[in-house]
Amino acid sequence: MTYDSEDVQQILQIALTRKQEGEFSREELVEMASELGISSNMLETTEQKWLAQQEEEGSRRTFNTFRRRAFWAHFISFLAVNLCLILLNLITSPSYFWAIFPVLGWGLGLFFHWQSVYQSKTEDYEIALQKWRTEI
Repeated sequence: MTYDSEDVQQILQIALTRKQEGEFSREELVEMASELGISSNMLETTEQKWLAQQEEEGSRRTFNTFRRRAFWAHFISFLAVNLCLILLNLITSPSYFWAIFPVLGWGLGLFFHWQSVYQSKTEDYEIALQKWRTEI
């Protein structure tokens, strides 16, 4: 029976997942790579790429958390202020519902804020991420 490289990778991944009860040391990683015929240079290069990728993913998670917290703070202030405005409207002039105008205006701004935070596959997202990185 023969296996292609994708099959081998999947089989080894499953075996490693089942075997792994703890963590592997760097020496064990080097030993496994050498048994698989992977040179130390190739392993080191791949490890560096993997570490950079992990750092990038962590940075993006932190940035997304920062943006989501800012959105929820905006949402809470929207609710608090507009509930007060609606209450004030109902107390002072219940016959004319003027509070709808700030609710709709601010709601539109809140919608665009939500869209910019939760629709993160755009060029604007990448620009905001780069700006955030320079500000840290």
